[in-house]
Amino acid sequence: MRFLHTSDWHVGKTLKGHHRLPEQRDVLNEIVGLAGEHEVDAVLIAGDIYDSAAPSAEAQQLVVQTLLALRDLGIPVVAIAGNHDHAATFDAYRPLMNEVGIHLVGTPLTGSLDLTARSTGEPVVIATLPFIHQRSVVRAAELLGSTPMENSISYAQRLQDMLAALATPFRPDAINIMMAHLTVTGSTFGGGERAAQSIFEYQVPAAAFPTTTTYVALGHLHRRQKVAASVPVHYSGSPLAIDFGEQNNESVVCLVEATPTTTARITDLPIRSGRRLLTISGTLAEIAAQTDVAGDAFLRVWIKEPARAGLRDQVIAILPNALEVRIHPGFTVPTANSRPSNASGGDRTPAELFAEYCATKNVDDPRVQALFTRLHDATFQS
Repeated sequence: MRFLHTSDWHVGKTLKGHHRLPEQRDVLNEIVGLAGEHEVDAVLIAGDIYDSAAPSAEAQQLVVQTLLALRDLGIPVVAIAGNHDHAATFDAYRPLMNEVGIHLVGTPLTGSLDLTARSTGEPVVIATLPFIHQRSVVRAAELLGSTPMENSISYAQRLQDMLAALATPFRPDAINIMMAHLTVTGSTFGGGERAAQSIFEYQVPAAAFPTTTTYVALGHLHRRQKVAASVPVHYSGSPLAIDFGEQNNESVVCLVEATPTTTARITDLPIRSGRRLLTISGTLAEIAAQTDVAGDAFLRVWIKEPARAGLRDQVIAILPNALEVRIHPGFTVPTANSRPSNASGGDRTPAELFAEYCATKNVDDPRVQALFTRLHDATFQS
């Protein structure tokens, strides 16, 4: 059988206040096109479909349209909730979506989802493990294990026990797929993950995945990567860089070809839609010389000049796609003591003291000094 593995769409995500739904629509349309072009038997979405647990109506409409477009191609979809999604909503819509071949899983389920590959007739068993918060892992583990769980057991051990329980229906004559939204110890972060739900306390070892698994489709980390394990374990990564920390990530979906008796073969299919994210730095003159390099990318600009009023507006005038403008750290580090010297302080005017303070902060703008003087005079003359 052939299937697409994707994750971490983060539909509804904004970047520095800029809405990216048009880009996300292009990316999702491209994924639908790839699914049809390669005549896949299923599309697996390993969590974080949305960027928020309360997505906008526009974000929900885009996702529903995408899922229905896959349905119209006769392709079943299996989607699990990530830490950004609202698990209860996934579960609420599960009965309705099941009727059209779209399988949503918000909270861990006993049993598995059984499909038949339309292209080969091969049986497929899919086990699903949506993201589980530490506060609910005990309840979820008891549900799957049917036995009380000791509070002293670690989060990683609980998830490992749950993965073993989920793999119980796996069969030697079937393609056995594990879907999960979690962090595997030793994996590389993509740059835009929610750190509080990716730190060491939330990680599980690669050895947690049962050896009876044909393929493990992971979500949560935004960088495309293969995890060293005894079975094929892969993060598809996000198909669109969601923050500047991800600007160098490769945007792909994974085309997986598998049989019950052979090792899964994975091909990365590049995603071409969506605008690049790029960081550039320099003086005003230097960044002006980089306009061709910037193209239509969304930009983060590090300006190598002292702060002054109107500097950001000057940058935007040169690079209209600059979403973030910052002073380069080398020009924000105080050049002297962080506080004005007390030496002969009584003999200096407030304007002189303010000028010294501005110098310690690398602020070199006569307009700021003039404004201080006007405000000072107005205050003490009233």
